This record gives sequence, structure tokens and C-alpha cells, in this order.
Amino acid sequence: MIVFSNTTPLIALTSIGLLELMPRLFNQVHVVSDVIDECAAGGAIPVPRLRTLEWVVEVVPTPIANPMMLLELDRGEKHTLDMALKSKADKVIIDEKLGRALAEYLGLSVTGTLGILLKAKQAGWIPSFREAVTGMQA
Repeated sequence: MIVFSNTTPLIALTSIGLLELMPRLFNQVHVVSDVIDECAAGGAIPVPRLRTLEWVVEVVPTPIANPMMLLELDRGEKHTLDMALKSKADKVIIDEKLGRALAEYLGLSVTGTLGILLKAKQAGWIPSFREAVTGMQA
């Protein structure tokens, strides 16, 4: 299964100490180098060094096939969706409304951080979906 993730789900899951849900659900997660660099640049929530995680597959993006289609997205989102299309990804993990809508328009199967938390709750890996969401909001 080929799964790509954008930045926000990585940050959101890190914020509540549940980043390990990604490899539990998907084994490997493909992340474009732009997203890895964005996470490495730091912010209010420090994401672990993604290049050191065994389950992260770094993808170096190629020139965007249809740049006009992805015009409104940021660099990480553009490359994530473009490389997911080129790789015939089974799933894209993205939270931003515009990015999700465009991914679906392009025929990609989409989930987000809430979808990951729901699956984790159903699998019994987290005690409370509501607490996890509340933790992210905080």
C-alpha cells in the first residue's frame, strides 16, 4: 500500500504523542522532501526528525505535471498530491480543506488526522477518540 502524508497530520499526531499510529496503520508512509524540510524547520510543535524514522519513505519530487491545477496549494501540498498521483498512491493523508477537495477531484483516496484517530479507536489502540481530538485542539 502506498500512502502519502502532508505536513499537518504529522504535526497534529505529534502534538498528542500519537505519531506512531501512522506506521501501525500503514506500515510505511511516503513523505515528500518539501514536507520533511517543513517539519524540520520547526514550529510550535516539534516533529521528530522524519528522516530518522524507519517507516518514513522520503520522496524527492519531480517537476509538477500540472502546476496550474495545484496553483492554490502550498509547496508541500502541491508536491504531495503530485507525487501521490504519479505513484498511484492508495491513500493521501491531508487535513487542509482545499487540498482534500483537490485530491478527491484528482481521484485520490483521502483521509485525515481524524480518520486516523477513528481507525485507531476502532482498533483499540487509543482509549478515547474525543480525548485525542480535544488534545489536538488544545
